[in-house]
This record gives sequence, C-alpha cells and structure tokens, in this order.
Amino acid sequence: MSTTTHHLTTPSAPWSSTFQDHISKLPSPEFILTSLQPAPKSSPVSYVPRLRYCIYRGMWGSLPENKHNDAPRNAPIYTSDMPTFTTDVRMQKVGQFFASSLGHASSDDQVQGSGGGGPVEAVWWIKDTGTQWRMKGEAFVVGRDIDDEGVTSSGVRTVKSEIGRRMRRTEEEGNEREWSWAKELTAHFGNCSPGMRGSWKNPPPGTPTNGQEPDKDHQLGQKVQDLHDPIARENFRVVIIKPEEVEQLDISDPATARRWKYTFVVEKGQGSEGKGDWKVEELWP
Repeated sequence: MSTTTHHLTTPSAPWSSTFQDHISKLPSPEFILTSLQPAPKSSPVSYVPRLRYCIYRGMWGSLPENKHNDAPRNAPIYTSDMPTFTTDVRMQKVGQFFASSLGHASSDDQVQGSGGGGPVEAVWWIKDTGTQWRMKGEAFVVGRDIDDEGVTSSGVRTVKSEIGRRMRRTEEEGNEREWSWAKELTAHFGNCSPGMRGSWKNPPPGTPTNGQEPDKDHQLGQKVQDLHDPIARENFRVVIIKPEEVEQLDISDPATARRWKYTFVVEKGQGSEGKGDWKVEELWP
C-alpha cells in the first residue's frame, strides 16, 4: 500500500456483522443510492437529489470469494466497513460524486480518474428481518490511475487518504507494501460476470441513439473474458462509500420496534491520526 496512507485506530463497526448477515438474506443485494446533482442556474436550490438502484459488491478490502474470478488477489491483510459497488465512468452519478465534493470538479476531464467524495445516502430494505438500513457518507471513485507511477493526481491522493484511514489491518500475515490498489480494482472487475464486464463496452449511457447502430467497439450484449480489455477497463470504476452515520430500523415487531443510530467519531490521539470509533444511540422508531 502507498506509504502516504495512514490508518486510524478503528475497531470493527458494531453494526457491520449484523448488516452483512442481513444482506446475505437478499436474493440480490440491491440498494437505493442517492447523490446530489448541481441544480440549474435558475433553480432556487444549489443541488437536487438523484436516485438509482445499485448492487452491493462487498466491503472494500474484503472482496467476496468467486470461483470464476481468475484475477490476482491481494493478501487478505486489510478489511473495512466501507461498502462498494461498481459503475461506468460515463454514468451521471460519477460526475455527481465529483461535482458535490469539496473540490467541486465538474468538467469531463476532471472526473475521468480517481477522486470524488460527494455526499451520498444508501438504503437497504431487508424484508426477511423487517429491517431498514440507511447509510450516510461520502462516495469515492477508484479508477485506473489509482497506482500510476510518476505524478499522483489530487484525486488519487484524496482517495488513498480518506479511504486508507478507515482500512484496518487484519491478523493475516503479509507485506503491507505489496498490497495494491490497482490489484484490488482488477479483482473487482474479475468478480463481475462476463456479461456485466461487457456492459462497460456499451454505447455511452443516456446518449441519443439518433436511429443509428452503435459502432463496432460499443455493441450491446457483449461478453468480456479479458481482465484487461482496454475499452471495458477504461470505463470501469469501483465506488467506495465511506459511512459517517448508519441507522438500523427494526420494525419486525411493532410492539418492540427500535432504531439504532451509529455515528463515526474521531478522537485525537498522540499522533496526527487519532482513534476512530462508533457512537451508538438507541432511538424510538
């Protein structure tokens, strides 16, 4: 891992094991993600919400096992409580993660690499347990430039700093310097089906067809086997949600319904990084 990455001393989130157990009960781990789109200049507000369904792809650093994934894997020396999903850089939500961040990046060139950090909210409904999970945080994008040699972009530095601080060392043996962000990105690509990988070679999402057929490089319904397909990998991104607040609403029994709010707090320690922990409040539903 980059030597510029520092980690908070952070225990496993108290909500994480229950959350992941609940997610395992879903036939498909779908969730609703809300991001912020800059409003038109004539609007009385600065941003408007945008929602869509996404697929949960595991916690960053703890990619689910997949016997069909031939991609090289990092040693399991890191884990986290930060959910991931995959997307296409050409989708509007990627630009929203950048435009609503502190950097307010807005041009197409500025959103092609790693970075972002805009506010998001994710919601899962687990019917089998009568539980709603709501997660508020920031969304960071991991792109192909994440481990580029030479000049490191501000977006890469932001991702490695903000995400790296919340990654935890496991008890597994391994050399931290050999852990690679780029290898983790490729492993996520490999965990997707050939048809899903092929979707990153679709025509640009949301653009008019104009009654034309797509060009030969951007056909619908392709299946990609090559882990380094140049077109698919150019468009492929992993997004990491860094949660700051998590709510667990249990309404399985109306007589005992409860809401628990978990808030991430940082206590200053002897060093510059300090200690992270989760404050828990039990609330009426």
